[in-house]
Amino acid sequence: MAVRSTAEAAPPTPWSRNLAEPNIDKTAFVHSFSHIIGDVEIGANVIIAPGTSIRADEGAPFYIGENTNIQDGVVIHGLEQGRVVGDDNQEYSVWVGKDNCITHMALIHGPCYVGDNCFIGFRSTVFNAKVGSGCIVMMHALIQDVVIPPGKYVPSGAIITSQQQADRLPDVQAQDKHFAEHVVGINQALRAGYLCAADSKCIAPIRNEAAKSYTKLDVIELERSSEVAGNRLGSDTVEQLRFLLDRGYKIGTEHVDQRRFRTGSWTSCKPVDARSIGEAIAALEDCLVEHSGEYVRLFGIDPNGRRRVLETIIQRPDGTVGTPATFKAATASNNGNSYSSNGNGNGSGSLNAETVEQIRQLLASGYKIGTEHVDERRFRTGSWQSCQPIESSSTKEVISALEECMVTHQGEYVRLIGIDAKAKRRVLESIIQRPNGQVAPSSSGKSSFTSSSSSSYGSSATATTTSTSLSAEVVDQLRQLLASGNKISAEHVDERRFRMGSWSSCGQIEARSDREAVAALESLLAEYQGEYVRLIGIDAKAKRRVLETIIQRP
Repeated sequence: MAVRSTAEAAPPTPWSRNLAEPNIDKTAFVHSFSHIIGDVEIGANVIIAPGTSIRADEGAPFYIGENTNIQDGVVIHGLEQGRVVGDDNQEYSVWVGKDNCITHMALIHGPCYVGDNCFIGFRSTVFNAKVGSGCIVMMHALIQDVVIPPGKYVPSGAIITSQQQADRLPDVQAQDKHFAEHVVGINQALRAGYLCAADSKCIAPIRNEAAKSYTKLDVIELERSSEVAGNRLGSDTVEQLRFLLDRGYKIGTEHVDQRRFRTGSWTSCKPVDARSIGEAIAALEDCLVEHSGEYVRLFGIDPNGRRRVLETIIQRPDGTVGTPATFKAATASNNGNSYSSNGNGNGSGSLNAETVEQIRQLLASGYKIGTEHVDERRFRTGSWQSCQPIESSSTKEVISALEECMVTHQGEYVRLIGIDAKAKRRVLESIIQRPNGQVAPSSSGKSSFTSSSSSSYGSSATATTTSTSLSAEVVDQLRQLLASGNKISAEHVDERRFRMGSWSSCGQIEARSDREAVAALESLLAEYQGEYVRLIGIDAKAKRRVLETIIQRP
């Protein structure tokens, strides 16, 4: 039976003195540590978890459809002004349809409409908005003043406050639907369990049966669960696993000994067919134990795009097990080397994550890759010489060729070239090695060029150190993009949302010259100090990105 001790009549107010009381279906479960106030209609088989507040005292009425679960800490409230039209064609302050999951600490504030079969993630906020049926809203999202079309996916950390943003959201995938349906099923089982636990006739036989069946096998299973809880993997690795599984990605692992690590000859561990985080952790730990004293790396596999979306070394020969303190959804890696989260190279002759991502972007866009080198004396005159031609379109083979060029020409400048073979033009030039041992594109945003100096546009431009100005290489990239007829844009993200890859657009930059583009970008760096900022190159005709490079870090 439903717990009704927390249901209260609405208080008398200047706009309403009807003292309406909640109407709760007898099959619903409402925890005694929750509060339901005023004109609230709660349908069949609903579960209201502890610590929720559903308060129809200002805005009213509220409707919560059948089979919906309202989880711990959820707040549902509404403004006195503003109404939405429910599926019954009546006006409501808040309408939440059937088969919905409103998860922990979410805020649903009227006027608000949430259709059927929706998932609203942890700590997400929906205010003065309509979320169409079948939508999935992940964690820490804000949806305000918009209509989300049915069947759309809102990523974690997204801020959707314009209709244009809402209309551009991606569609929900099949695995996302299965995940939401699974959560509904779990909570229906919990509802039945809570109702049974409150009924002495129902719970007594179960307690007796449990006491009889508590055997040594149960102890072993509890010990195994304890081992999973205290796993060897770092919290960041577990968080990456959760991220990959939540997105519907497959999990893969590879290992390699120290000798073969240099050649990138990784070997797959046993396939990981995990449906839960516990199973994934267990499979990874088996691989770590089996290949102790070797490198082991974790990666995600996009079943739709048939590509890797994350590669992270989680064990090293010295016994270190863990991941960097930060990660993002599509971190790139090279053919066996690991990268630190701040984007710096990890040693002479190896590429950093941003360079690898540039290579992936270029190859995915159908461009060829080239490399050039020059010593310090000829660098001033721009007399670059080509390394061996790269004919391959494989990311691993291209990385191997680039690293071979860097090793062959240690102590020199080496730059990466993106080539549009059809148009016979360069789309990118980026220095990836310097004589002082630095291995990285200058995308940190800490080196600048002096806009008043005409020489700053040449290949020998000198850089000064200010936090809101651009390096010579970034200026060179801008020049290349504009010369190729590409559009310029930029995106920014704070440190918290960087983990989820939830970048926000700074808008397109309308620049007719290098100087205007540089001025616009430097203005954005100043505006978003303390955040990541990345430069975007856009092929307007093909409607695709040709470059993404981070130019400022927190």
